[in-house]
Amino acid sequence: MALSRMRRAAAVAAVAVLSLSACSTGATGEAGDGGSSTAAATESFPVTIEHVYGETTIESAPERVAAVAWSNAETALALGVVPVVMPAISYGGNEQGTTPWIDEALEELDAPIGSENAPALYSDTDGIDFEDVAAANPDVILAAYSGLTQEDYDKLSKIAPVVAYPDAPWGTSWQETAEMTGEALGLSEKAGQLVADTEQSIKDAAAKYPELEGKSFIYGNLAKGASSVYTSLDNRPKFLTELGMVQAPIVDEKAPADAFYFPWADEDANQLDSDIFVTWVADDEAAAALEADPLLGQIPAVKNGALVADANAERVFSVSAINVLSVPYALDNVVPMIAEAAAAADAAK
Repeated sequence: MALSRMRRAAAVAAVAVLSLSACSTGATGEAGDGGSSTAAATESFPVTIEHVYGETTIESAPERVAAVAWSNAETALALGVVPVVMPAISYGGNEQGTTPWIDEALEELDAPIGSENAPALYSDTDGIDFEDVAAANPDVILAAYSGLTQEDYDKLSKIAPVVAYPDAPWGTSWQETAEMTGEALGLSEKAGQLVADTEQSIKDAAAKYPELEGKSFIYGNLAKGASSVYTSLDNRPKFLTELGMVQAPIVDEKAPADAFYFPWADEDANQLDSDIFVTWVADDEAAAALEADPLLGQIPAVKNGALVADANAERVFSVSAINVLSVPYALDNVVPMIAEAAAAADAAK
């Protein structure tokens, strides 16, 4: 993520971007013969799903579901489907390569990691592990939220029908991911209700923190000599706008087309004008260094004490790869920090 998956361990550059750096975790199991633990499809097949590389037809309700990239496995789990194979969470994950919200869903579906029904996990630190995906013998491969290249798509399509992203890489909203996944699994009605319930939970959280309403923000990665800003295409800014906040105009003015982030020069840091600035950082020391930096410290939100610099990878990941399963965690653990920054912005005025 951060860029490369954020860009994957870019941790830094990329990570900084999609926000995530990643440690490598090997596959922790093999797909069982029983297939996915799947909620019964309620719609008729075949179904045809359009995406950036054309269209994919799924002839019958999938019984063995594979997920690649971020958010897709979580979305399937939220719909009651346990993938036969899915990526381990290398940035923001626990020792077994999952997260609290993934573990909770697996427990509810009687498929905790280490059990007979658990999905196989593969390390995607270096990209998709095509061999592990193929070994799981899936009926469909979920990648509605991803950055699949044409080459990736072609390779995966030789294994099973692939649900690729609809338009821009890493630009699929969590709502679209849920809808496309629901359609692929024959669970569109369930997906629609899940989206509606999740949107309502976000509205409820916004009502709890009225100080967020109308606050301008910039969501990015601040790092000396390697800063970047997420565009409105990215799900992090989308999440904040759903809370009633407004992305600072400078972002749209400078953002390149079809990019979910772009670099920002330190010498132009003072142009990053917003009430609040949200960034992920490596640790608390890095956060303190931002405030002391002669250039990055000139960012208005930094000067006004309205900087949210989060060093907790679990929290960062809950928003970086936001999905219907991670939203509740983000509302409970991330939004209060942003609301605190909003209060600081008000105080500075």
